[in-house]
Amino acid sequence: QVQLVESGGGVVHPGGSLRLSCAASGGVFRVNTMRWFRQAPGKQRELVATITDGGETYIVGSVKGRFTASRDNAKNTVALQMNSLKPEDTGVYYCNAGVRSTDWSFRDYWGQGTQVTVSS
Repeated sequence: QVQLVESGGGVVHPGGSLRLSCAASGGVFRVNTMRWFRQAPGKQRELVATITDGGETYIVGSVKGRFTASRDNAKNTVALQMNSLKPEDTGVYYCNAGVRSTDWSFRDYWGQGTQVTVSS
Protein backbone atom coordinates (compact mmCIF):
# COMPACT_ATOMS: atom_id res chain seq x y z
CA GLN A 1 0.00 0.00 0.00
CA VAL A 2 1.57 3.25 -1.18
CA GLN A 3 1.83 6.01 1.37
CA LEU A 4 3.08 9.59 1.25
CA VAL A 5 4.46 10.81 4.54
CA GLU A 6 5.33 14.46 5.12
CA SER A 7 7.60 15.91 7.76
CA GLY A 8 9.24 19.18 8.66
CA GLY A 9 6.39 21.48 9.57
CA GLY A 10 6.42 23.68 12.64
CA VAL A 11 6.22 27.19 14.03
CA VAL A 12 8.58 29.87 12.76
CA HIS A 13 8.92 33.64 13.01
CA PRO A 14 8.39 35.82 9.94
CA GLY A 15 11.53 35.78 7.84
CA GLY A 16 12.45 32.32 9.02
CA SER A 17 12.88 29.10 7.06
CA LEU A 18 11.49 25.59 7.08
CA ARG A 19 12.16 22.55 4.96
CA LEU A 20 9.34 20.12 4.28
CA SER A 21 9.96 16.58 3.10
CA CYS A 22 7.67 13.96 1.63
CA ALA A 23 8.53 10.31 1.10
CA ALA A 24 6.62 7.77 -0.96
CA SER A 25 6.86 4.20 0.22
CA GLY A 26 5.10 0.84 0.12
CA GLY A 27 5.05 -0.89 -3.25
CA VAL A 28 6.31 2.05 -5.27
CA PHE A 29 7.58 1.31 -8.77
CA ARG A 30 7.87 4.87 -10.03
CA VAL A 31 6.81 8.30 -8.83
CA ASN A 32 5.78 10.72 -11.56
CA THR A 33 4.98 14.37 -10.98
CA MET A 34 5.03 15.47 -7.35
CA ARG A 35 3.30 18.56 -6.04
CA TRP A 36 2.99 20.59 -2.87
CA PHE A 37 -0.33 22.16 -1.97
CA ARG A 38 -1.32 24.24 1.03
CA GLN A 39 -4.56 25.12 2.69
CA ALA A 40 -4.94 28.14 4.93
CA PRO A 41 -7.77 28.30 7.46
CA GLY A 42 -11.05 29.09 5.73
CA LYS A 43 -9.50 28.94 2.28
CA GLN A 44 -9.35 26.44 -0.55
CA ARG A 45 -6.38 24.21 -1.07
CA GLU A 46 -3.95 25.80 -3.51
CA LEU A 47 -1.02 24.55 -5.55
CA VAL A 48 2.35 25.81 -4.36
CA ALA A 49 4.92 23.86 -6.36
CA THR A 50 5.20 21.15 -9.00
CA ILE A 51 8.23 19.05 -9.86
CA THR A 52 8.28 16.48 -12.64
CA ASP A 53 10.22 13.22 -12.56
CA GLY A 54 12.69 14.95 -14.85
CA GLY A 55 13.24 17.69 -12.29
CA GLU A 56 11.38 20.50 -14.03
CA THR A 57 9.78 22.78 -11.47
CA TYR A 58 6.91 25.24 -11.34
CA ILE A 59 6.54 27.56 -8.38
CA VAL A 60 3.41 29.64 -7.88
CA GLY A 61 3.92 33.37 -8.14
CA SER A 62 3.12 34.21 -4.51
CA VAL A 63 6.09 32.18 -3.26
CA LYS A 64 8.44 32.42 -6.23
CA GLY A 65 11.92 33.45 -5.17
CA ARG A 66 11.28 32.24 -1.62
CA PHE A 67 10.34 28.57 -2.07
CA THR A 68 12.20 25.92 -4.03
CA ALA A 69 11.27 22.32 -4.76
CA SER A 70 13.64 19.42 -5.25
CA ARG A 71 13.41 15.66 -5.42
CA ASP A 72 15.49 12.54 -5.07
CA ASN A 73 14.17 9.92 -7.48
CA ALA A 74 16.31 7.17 -5.99
CA LYS A 75 14.67 7.72 -2.59
CA ASN A 76 11.20 8.68 -3.91
CA THR A 77 11.29 11.89 -1.92
CA VAL A 78 10.42 15.51 -2.60
CA ALA A 79 11.36 18.53 -0.56
CA LEU A 80 10.07 22.08 -0.29
CA GLN A 81 12.58 24.62 1.00
CA MET A 82 10.73 27.65 2.31
CA ASN A 83 12.68 30.83 3.04
CA SER A 84 11.64 34.34 4.04
CA LEU A 85 8.40 32.98 5.40
CA LYS A 86 5.46 35.29 5.87
CA PRO A 87 2.36 35.00 8.07
CA GLU A 88 0.29 34.40 4.93
CA ASP A 89 2.29 31.22 4.30
CA THR A 90 0.58 29.69 7.34
CA GLY A 91 -1.45 26.59 6.60
CA VAL A 92 -1.42 22.85 6.24
CA TYR A 93 0.96 21.71 3.53
CA TYR A 94 0.15 18.57 1.57
CA CYS A 95 2.29 16.41 -0.67
CA ASN A 96 0.66 14.92 -3.77
CA ALA A 97 2.09 12.48 -6.28
CA GLY A 98 1.13 10.27 -9.18
CA VAL A 99 2.51 6.83 -8.36
CA ARG A 100 2.94 3.69 -10.42
CA SER A 101 2.79 0.80 -7.98
CA THR A 102 4.56 -2.52 -8.27
CA ASP A 103 1.21 -4.11 -9.19
CA TRP A 104 1.27 -1.73 -12.17
CA SER A 105 -1.70 0.29 -11.01
CA PHE A 106 -1.42 4.07 -11.26
CA ARG A 107 -3.17 6.63 -9.09
CA ASP A 108 -2.89 9.90 -7.29
CA TYR A 109 -1.87 9.89 -3.63
CA TRP A 110 -1.97 12.51 -0.89
CA GLY A 111 -0.01 12.84 2.29
CA GLN A 112 -1.63 13.51 5.64
CA GLY A 113 -0.48 17.13 5.73
CA THR A 114 1.94 19.01 7.94
CA GLN A 115 1.17 22.27 9.73
CA VAL A 116 3.26 25.36 9.03
CA THR A 117 2.65 28.37 11.25
CA VAL A 118 4.41 31.67 10.67
CA SER A 119 3.86 34.00 13.58
CA SER A 120 5.70 36.55 15.65
